Amino acid sequence: MNRHIDLNADLGEGGAFDRELLTVVSSANISCGAHAGSEQDIRQAIRWAIENGVVIGAHPSYPDREHWGRRSMTLSAEQLRDTVMAQLQWLERQVNELGGELHHIKPHGALYNDAAGDAQLARQIARCVKDFDPSLILVGLANSQLLTEGKQAGLKVAAEAFVDRRYRVDGTLVPRSQAQAMIEDTTEALAQSMALIHGSPINVLDGHMISIKADTLCLHGDSAHALAFATALRTALLSQGIHILALANNQFA
Repeated sequence: MNRHIDLNADLGEGGAFDRELLTVVSSANISCGAHAGSEQDIRQAIRWAIENGVVIGAHPSYPDREHWGRRSMTLSAEQLRDTVMAQLQWLERQVNELGGELHHIKPHGALYNDAAGDAQLARQIARCVKDFDPSLILVGLANSQLLTEGKQAGLKVAAEAFVDRRYRVDGTLVPRSQAQAMIEDTTEALAQSMALIHGSPINVLDGHMISIKADTLCLHGDSAHALAFATALRTALLSQGIHILALANNQFA
C-alpha cells in the first residue's frame, strides 16, 4: 500500500473553489488559456498555489474554448506542436513572473483522452514536452500510450487515476457524454480513492473489476461537490496515516 500519494486538481479554469482546493491538493494543473480560464483566473490560481506550497503544472489542451477542450480535433503535427508549445511558453511566463516554476505537464480533456490511446499523438506530445523542458514530469492516464511514449522519449512520467470518474474494463475513462461518467456520491468516490491507494481492484461499469497503479489522484474542481469531497478525502487519508505529497523527480529516477 502507498503510504503517500499526490493529489492534483485542474485549476485556473474559472471554477468557484480554486482557492479552497489549493489548501487540500499537493499539485495544481493550471489552464494555459486554450480551453478555459481568463488571464486573471490563471494568474490568481498561480498565486494561491505558490502561497500554499502547491507545485504547479501546465494543463495544455486543444485550442477549443467553445467546447471546454472536450472535443477531439484533427490537427497536423505542426499545428499541434505550435499550439502546445505556445501554451506552455505562455503559462511558464505567467508562473515565472509570479515567482514560481513549472513542475509537470498534464494534457487536458480530449487531448489527454486521445493521447491515452493514440500512440502517434502521444509521441508528438512527448516530443513537445522534451523539447520544451525535459526535466518536467509528464502526467497521463495510467497504462496509457502517453506514458509509454513519454518513457520512450526519456521523460519522467506519472500514472494518474481519477477518484470521481468511472472506468471502462479496458482502463479508459467513461466519456463525460455518458450519464454515469462522474461519481457524484462522496461515499462511493472515497471508496474508489482508497481502493486505488491500497492497490485494490475497483468496479467498472460492466460489472467487472480492474486494478490500477497510480502515482497521483485527480480531483475535479469544476463540480458542485468538489470542495466537500476534497476535504473529506484529505481527512480520510490523514486519518489512515497516508501523507499527501507532490510528485518528485527522484521518484522516477
